[in-house]
Amino acid sequence: MAVLMREAIGGSLRRMRTARRRTLRDVSRRARVSLGYLSEVERGRKEPSSELLAAICEALDVALSELLSDAAETLDAAAAADAAAARPQRLVGLRHMDLRLAGADDLRTGPLHAGAPLAPVAPVAPASAQPDRVGTVRAAA
Repeated sequence: MAVLMREAIGGSLRRMRTARRRTLRDVSRRARVSLGYLSEVERGRKEPSSELLAAICEALDVALSELLSDAAETLDAAAAADAAAARPQRLVGLRHMDLRLAGADDLRTGPLHAGAPLAPVAPVAPASAQPDRVGTVRAAA
């Protein structure tokens, strides 16, 4: 889901405030904005005016351009994540190069091996053999 500009700005403000170990109360007093409104701005619920952003940045001793650059990086990262999630997933399957034929040793030691061959093997009759009345193969004389 796309990140709104007010959410990116609010998150950047909160990160900058907490990095400077400042409280909401302190910043709200210095910026001359109510504590509740500043909290809503930081949570991305309210979209602050440019004058209010300038006052908050001054209270935090941060350049407005630094705040907006940080918010832009947040938006870029969110857009990249959204684009990656929207990209169709390629079905992963086996290619002919990935397949390996099982050798005789693999058949004898495979997970289904219980001392007997994996499949019964019928003897192959010679080409000159003729079936008799019962259906068994008898060698030609």
